[in-house]
Amino acid sequence: MGRRLKLQKRGKGTPKYKATIHAKVDVKYKPVKDYVLGQVVDFITDPIRNPPLAKILLSDGKELYTIASEGMKTGQKIEFGTGAKVSLGNVLALRDIEPGTNIYNIEKNFGDGGKFARSSGLSAVLVNKKEKCAIIKLPSGKIKEVSLDARATIGVVAGSGRHMKPFVKAGNKFYAMKARGKPYPTVRGVAMNPVDHPFGGSQHHVGHSKSTSRHAPAGRKVGSIAATRSGRKKK
Repeated sequence: MGRRLKLQKRGKGTPKYKATIHAKVDVKYKPVKDYVLGQVVDFITDPIRNPPLAKILLSDGKELYTIASEGMKTGQKIEFGTGAKVSLGNVLALRDIEPGTNIYNIEKNFGDGGKFARSSGLSAVLVNKKEKCAIIKLPSGKIKEVSLDARATIGVVAGSGRHMKPFVKAGNKFYAMKARGKPYPTVRGVAMNPVDHPFGGSQHHVGHSKSTSRHAPAGRKVGSIAATRSGRKKK
């Protein structure tokens, strides 16, 4: 009998592997379409997010936090809603934005607060607008249709240099993974011995099909489970 797999040992999971709840603020757009003027008064960091957040003081005296864009600075005027200019950091509905514009923190439907392109250094592109929807190209390259009433921020998410900074030390990587709530470190199945994993062995590659039956026992259920197809997809 082989040993239990990592997934078997982990079971259904514990709070150790769940996302942190220690968020400082909630980052969402105001649930109104009216024109509002604000000013950036400060920048803060949030434990659960990579990019910095901009603290905005609105003309009605209320405060709002939003994901900062590259080039945003303290004292900058930020416009929200109908009639706002297509300018860095402003928030507009997709129907009011010209195709080819870089946008981020894009709503899927009006009022959900933003769902797409929210991580540091990312931005999507508004490709085209139809009668009832807007077509956007996400950072992954995927093309998606969203509502014309959905809002987005003009620009690119701040903190793009995060992707280029090396960890240098194992300790930095350890604390980064600990903050993400993911199992770390992990060992590849092909690097194990045959007794430890179905992919294990001296050849350092699987050596057989990775497809596995849906009804396979727990110790064999790794790889492509109940795959409907295998191999490279034809164009």
